[in-house]
Amino acid sequence: MAVDLSTTLVVMPALNEEESIARVIREVFAVSRKLTILVVNDGSQDGTAQVARGAGALVASLPYNLGVGGAMRCGFRFARANGFDNVVQVDADGQHAPADIPRLIASLADADLVLGARFAGEGDYQARGLRRLAMIVLAKVLSRTTRTTLTDTTSGFRASGPRAVTLFAQHYPAEYLGDTVESLVIAARANLVIRQVPVAMRERSGGTPSQSPLRATAYLARVGIGMVFALIRPKVSTHAEEHSQ
Repeated sequence: MAVDLSTTLVVMPALNEEESIARVIREVFAVSRKLTILVVNDGSQDGTAQVARGAGALVASLPYNLGVGGAMRCGFRFARANGFDNVVQVDADGQHAPADIPRLIASLADADLVLGARFAGEGDYQARGLRRLAMIVLAKVLSRTTRTTLTDTTSGFRASGPRAVTLFAQHYPAEYLGDTVESLVIAARANLVIRQVPVAMRERSGGTPSQSPLRATAYLARVGIGMVFALIRPKVSTHAEEHSQ
């Protein structure tokens, strides 16, 4: 069955990604010119915004760095305000393969949130040591929380359907990795259906990571603590935005 991509907004959080972002935008448009791309320029100090506009993307520039969570909340709110049903998060550094976008969107037929999973049978992406151990533990805990098998709960390559877009426009965590792990808890507690599809991740094509492996491992430990707090928070509704007005 053909997937209608005209109601999908591709959101790219970007911090100093002028080296890679034009290439990623071209790859997304190669999938379909029906896709709309919003680059959220998250306080970049380089030419990210100008390069993204030159490649044909819309650009929302934040006055200072909010992190991926803050950038994605901006994207979800833009989607809600402009009539997009679905949002797909794609990294601006080239690690996500835009060719997989139609598969993520197609999987929204029976789910509200679809993760592109690195450890589900495709590709040769590796995470080692304490970082991999922490990811395994998080996956086991969140698989029980979401009532489905998840192998890659920290993946930022994901598609959100209408109910998830409504929820995340108001309730999307800004802490590093909270935007991935804690958002799954929020979605599960709002009774959204969560699924994953296997994808192959690639090496970053330019720029430098915002977090070193050591810092990422430390943050994963913090996310475990944050997840406990997420589980004891009051549940939120997918209609939270309307109720707050």
